Amino acid sequence: MGTRVIQWATGAIGKTTLRAVLDSPELELAGLYVYGERKAGRDAGDIARRPATGVTATRDIEQILALDADVVIHAPRLRLDYGEHDEDICRLLRSGKNVITTAGHHYPAPERAARFERACAEGGSTLFGVGISPGVIGERLTLALTGVAVRLDRVEIDEVLDARAMPDPDFVFNVMGMGSSSPEPGALSELYGELYTETLRFMGDAMGVVYDRIEPDHHYELAAADLEVAAGTIRKGTVVATEWRWHAIVAGQRFITLSIIWTMDPALPRYAGRDHWTIHVFGKPEVVMSLNLVEPQEPGVRTTAAQYVTAGPVINAIPLVVAAPPGILSFDVFGAWSA
Repeated sequence: MGTRVIQWATGAIGKTTLRAVLDSPELELAGLYVYGERKAGRDAGDIARRPATGVTATRDIEQILALDADVVIHAPRLRLDYGEHDEDICRLLRSGKNVITTAGHHYPAPERAARFERACAEGGSTLFGVGISPGVIGERLTLALTGVAVRLDRVEIDEVLDARAMPDPDFVFNVMGMGSSSPEPGALSELYGELYTETLRFMGDAMGVVYDRIEPDHHYELAAADLEVAAGTIRKGTVVATEWRWHAIVAGQRFITLSIIWTMDPALPRYAGRDHWTIHVFGKPEVVMSLNLVEPQEPGVRTTAAQYVTAGPVINAIPLVVAAPPGILSFDVFGAWSA
């Protein structure tokens, strides 16, 4: 018998991890939780475009909690309240199930962390938050790159995502802020601030750097004309691109700048030709690393490179999470620059 896995939610990332579980000889699907009535009662294989599994999707959380499983792959959609999923995660942890989540939670602030730690202690379970960003770009690749520096002046991380193909109107227009008059005030800036400052805090702690503060510095672009995208229509004069940006300030200067840029019009001069991720380390030496995704060329496969690159760290973490002691799991950083 392999590691018993529950898949929680089957959006773009959840379906990708579900297929990976079904395709792996080391993993066994124990349960499937879905949010929508349309998917409830269907076989997991049907939802994943795989052969029948005998595992039926359910919307009943109590059924999921009662299952015998080693780990839950928790892949819900982000919500405007970043803490909206906290109680579900805690209930899973208290039931004795390890949780790997793609909804942030990889380096929660102390008050939230204490709540998760209590749930882990009660259930003898482990929580691990991971994805490509947050999770890998800043926390692993950038910190590794700082290790070549004799002197580190500052670090800049840019993410530029072509979001045209995202199909879910609710996510695109409400959670991403596209098609609005302004995405910055209120819930959206709070959501992404909580999510991405986890990356900045993790990096600072790993390098032994104490920030004066973290400054938001957001920007958005408006559509010059109506634009048709997978999720619907971006109207002229509404938001067509968002730039969520934060500066970690040390001694009055910008030490780390993290920019998360999503655009529905990648042909705009501001974004044309830019790499998916660019990491720029200023100091001695000055180093630039670019990372780009290559879309799959397999006939009939609709999974995108962005879905694979988010799902991969989840699947690869399963053995480590199952073997870890109770608590919030955080990986060691080897060889980063140190203050």
